Amino acid sequence: MAEQIKPHLWFTLYTLLKLGASKTDIKLSTTELAEKSDSSQQSASRHLRILEEMGLIKREVDTEGSKIKITNKGLRELEMVFEELKWHIEGREAEAITIKGVVVSGLFEGAYYISKEGYRSQIEEKLDFDPYPGTLNVRIMPDDMEKRKRIERRSGILLEGFKEEHRAYGSARCYHVIINGEIDGALIVAERSIHDDNILEIIAPVYLRRQLKIADGDPVTLEFVPLRRSAS
Repeated sequence: MAEQIKPHLWFTLYTLLKLGASKTDIKLSTTELAEKSDSSQQSASRHLRILEEMGLIKREVDTEGSKIKITNKGLRELEMVFEELKWHIEGREAEAITIKGVVVSGLFEGAYYISKEGYRSQIEEKLDFDPYPGTLNVRIMPDDMEKRKRIERRSGILLEGFKEEHRAYGSARCYHVIINGEIDGALIVAERSIHDDNILEIIAPVYLRRQLKIADGDPVTLEFVPLRRSAS
């Protein structure tokens, strides 16, 4: 997952969106982009190069300019900014998303990953709690899949990937959630997940099954409330 896009790069990406680059390749020179975005030709050229390196656009360059199209990754970045703007403008109540599901058994890998210091220390720093070494797995209904997509369009809190003992561990994003109206935790979405999209992995500072007296098959209510970005 990419680092959060910088404001000046986001504005260039937004300019490309307005010019139609989300739907088709557009022909555009750096001089034309500079005029559209009220920047210098050098800045426009640099922004395009960085956006391409980040995988947010694809382009083909020739002597007449560039053919540019925003990638799916670039569109997700724009959607995340949109969701965050809605949060700041409309407030908590307008953006709370509630999903109901049932508790299911996982593959028992949550404890292994959450116990890794590379993840645990970031959760402590960025989410302000020491996570219980394990995840609560919740299966959601097909009707709620669109809600999951809306949640993941938010910027969330980035847990950066790291290397340990010659093994690479991927990045993940966390989204604040209130479980059964009682306990604050987070949905954790790994860059490379082994779970189906209908399974949500929840972390919290406590053992949720014991604290909430829940077991496989029991219903769970998850209320997702955006947090203002921490150090992500």
